Amino acid sequence: MDLAYLWFFIVGFLFVGYFVLDGFDFGVGMSLPFLGKDDIGRRQIINTIGPVWDLNETWVIVAGACLFAAFPEWYATLFSGFYLALLLILLALIARGVSFEYRHQRDSLRWKRGFDTMIVVGSAVPALLWGVAVANIVQGVPIDVNHEFTGSLLTLLNPYGLLGGLTTLLLFFTHGVYFVALKTDGRVREDARRLAARAGLATIVVAAAFLVWTVFNALSAGAPLVGVVIALAAVAAVCLIASWLANARGVEGWAFGFGAATIVAAVLTLWFALFPNVMPSTTDPAYSLTIENASSTDYTLTIMSWAALIFLPLVLAYQAWTYWVFRKRVSRSRIERAAAAAAH
Repeated sequence: MDLAYLWFFIVGFLFVGYFVLDGFDFGVGMSLPFLGKDDIGRRQIINTIGPVWDLNETWVIVAGACLFAAFPEWYATLFSGFYLALLLILLALIARGVSFEYRHQRDSLRWKRGFDTMIVVGSAVPALLWGVAVANIVQGVPIDVNHEFTGSLLTLLNPYGLLGGLTTLLLFFTHGVYFVALKTDGRVREDARRLAARAGLATIVVAAAFLVWTVFNALSAGAPLVGVVIALAAVAAVCLIASWLANARGVEGWAFGFGAATIVAAVLTLWFALFPNVMPSTTDPAYSLTIENASSTDYTLTIMSWAALIFLPLVLAYQAWTYWVFRKRVSRSRIERAAAAAAH
């Protein structure tokens, strides 16, 4: 396989990992107003992702760095054209990260509620805008002969893009609530299971509409891998329904696992629908960025391939070890005892 094509799928793998891992982070953050009935409950929810949220976010940094090195033309067009959307995502992530670190610095209820609001907003904005951005990349955007984006932020807010954003918002929210149910006990756990049942139904409806639209677009565009796109969309739909059924039966691990599989299959559906383009042009198909005309030299890709072969397994092993260390449920009683000890 040509190295450019290999790196197209490696970048796809990195974004899959990011959406799966930071996806449930976003969902946990968005669930605070619905599940956190008191400060102990909100701390219980936040502590489920406390040891891993920053590690999860590194995936998007690595994905962006690989995109820059492997596909500089794609990176330049994407980050210049989607500048405002990506800036909003960045600001939201900064606000969310600051909130995790500073929320516990004072006992003031007003102080904590302010940072809780920042966590919710800082989780919802990226969850929405990532979907809008990826949907527009797949659908195509106005690009001129110089491979420059000629639209604006409003160009991205088209029906398909907004449906993509709503899909990721609901998908990440449900995925995060599954994680809360998996990692907590007591009232928060039971409330999370009930909330996931309601949110899951809305997610199934919206995600089904988005997947059908994506398959229709792939068929209309004559995508070379349309058969794979249809198969992956079907897998995503089956996994999403399976996650909802597993939650209804109280099998939280399976619900979360099927939720993760849904995101994997959904992102791969979009990735294969995009192939062999990396950024189609709606101005003129001849102006589209493809894997071949947007990639770096073979020498650069060769060096990157050796680096990925050496370091990627180490990173994956370290992340797996981190999740294993923090695999136990976050107990409400333990937080209450810690709060009582701090009060004295």
